[in-house]
Order: sequence, then C-alpha cells, then structure tokens
Amino acid sequence: MNSSAPFIRDVHASTVHLAPGEWDTVLDGLCVQFGTISRAQWLDRMARGRVMDGQGGTITPHTPYRAGLRIHYYREVVDEVPIPVVENVLHVDAHLVVADKPHFLPVTPAGGFVEQTLLRRLIRRLDNPDLVPLHRIDRLTAGLVLFSANPSSRAAYQALFRERRIDKRYEALAPALPALAFPLQRRSRIIAGEPFFRMQEVEGEPNSETRIESIEHGDGHWRYALHPVTGRKHQLRVHMAALGAPIAGDTLYPVLAAQSADDHQHPLKLLAHGLMFVDPLSGKPRRFKSQLAL
Repeated sequence: MNSSAPFIRDVHASTVHLAPGEWDTVLDGLCVQFGTISRAQWLDRMARGRVMDGQGGTITPHTPYRAGLRIHYYREVVDEVPIPVVENVLHVDAHLVVADKPHFLPVTPAGGFVEQTLLRRLIRRLDNPDLVPLHRIDRLTAGLVLFSANPSSRAAYQALFRERRIDKRYEALAPALPALAFPLQRRSRIIAGEPFFRMQEVEGEPNSETRIESIEHGDGHWRYALHPVTGRKHQLRVHMAALGAPIAGDTLYPVLAAQSADDHQHPLKLLAHGLMFVDPLSGKPRRFKSQLAL
C-alpha cells in the first residue's frame, strides 16, 4: 500500500461497533475480530490516522477497549497493483461531477480494488470527500459516471435514477443481426445465474427492458445504440448475447471464458455514451456525452 498518498477522511469508511469482550485495547480486539488483517497492518493504519472513533478521534495502539465503541476504518489492499488507465473529468459544479471512466477501472472499492477506483481517484483529485456515485457501470465497461458532489442536493439527483427520469445511452460493437428489424425492444426476466457473478434469462414476468438500435453497419461488427429502460446487472450484455450478437470482448456471455489477466488491448466494446435529464434543481435540460470511442 502506498503510504505516501495524502490521507483524506471521507464518507466511505467502513464502520464496526466493538463487540463485548475483555481485551485491554481496541487494537487487541480488532486483531481478534478481523483475523485476516494482521496486527502489523492495524498498527500501520493507526500510525497513518486511518482508524478513528465515532467523533473522528484517532485510535492509537493504546486506546482502551470499550464494548459498543464505534470504530471507522479504511479498507486497504496491501501492494494494490496500479491500473494503467486515466479517467477524464468532463464536468464539475457545486452539485455534480461527471467523469469518463476507462475500461478496467472499477467505480467503487470492491474485492482487490480500493485506491485504484474511480471514486477514490476523484476524491483525491478534486479534494472532495463527499463524492458519491449516483449509479454504477461495470468495471469492464467504459464511459460516463455521474457523481453527487454535495450531500444537500444528493437525494434530488438520486431520484432521477430511482424514478427513471434519466436517459442513458450506450454504444456497443457486436455481430450483425440482419434478420431483425430495428429499433427493437428486448424484454426478459433476468436472475442470478452460475457462477454467482453471471446473470441469466429465464421464463417468467419480464423485469428488464432495453431499446436497441442499429446505427452503423461495418464489415465485421455492427455498431448498436443501447437504451436501458431498467438497470439489471449485466442487462445489456445478457440481452445482446440472447439475440445472437454478444458484445465484442465479452468474456462472460454467452460463454464464460477461462480466467485470465485483463487484456487492455481487447476491452469489452461497451461504452456508456450519453446521459440526458432535466436538472431537478434548475429545471433545465442537461446532456453529457462521453469523449471516449470504441
């Protein structure tokens, strides 16, 4: 872990309430409760001010243990590997930040990614610990991600997504579908599949819907515009694969490829290309377009 990076206290800390126990110090209790984190790691975090109480006070190796004490700590991955891509900030104002996310960069911390995420990069780059993503796109998908920059207006922007008052446009490269008439609507029921990280279509009441347009006919692949009406996990990838045109570079659909390192020369050809909505604060239309290309 790069300990030279400046520490910024943000709203994305993990929280634990100390369980009843007879330990002398918070350090002793944390070492028992989190068996996969070594004592040396906790000592290092404490030395860098990355373990705090509910009031923001620093927890030291000598802080007495007290059951029920609220502890905030910052999840880290030792020796996290840098992701060799750079995000582009397209818009910043008092309430919103819009960024172009490259392929392979996660939006938020998960698994082995903590600092190498769009969220943590933007928090440091813009010096705004209040940033919160208003939606997600997959790590392997590139394109627009909208962030709330101000807690006071966050609910108004979150409602745009919850109430489907935002138009999201994606572009994808996939095999030709000359037998189908476009535009078309794909509606199906999508549920969790096997393994757990894949989704699948099944019979039943549809819970997903995508409007699909064919916008460019190439010799190898066609370019499609995809408009998700709903937001199921992997919805666009599942729908295109089900139509017989899996998105180029897709390692999950229709067949799960063997696990391998990220191939930066052959990314998933899926781009979150546009976001359009009426601003809930000003009442004016807003439109953002990705500067990336497939």
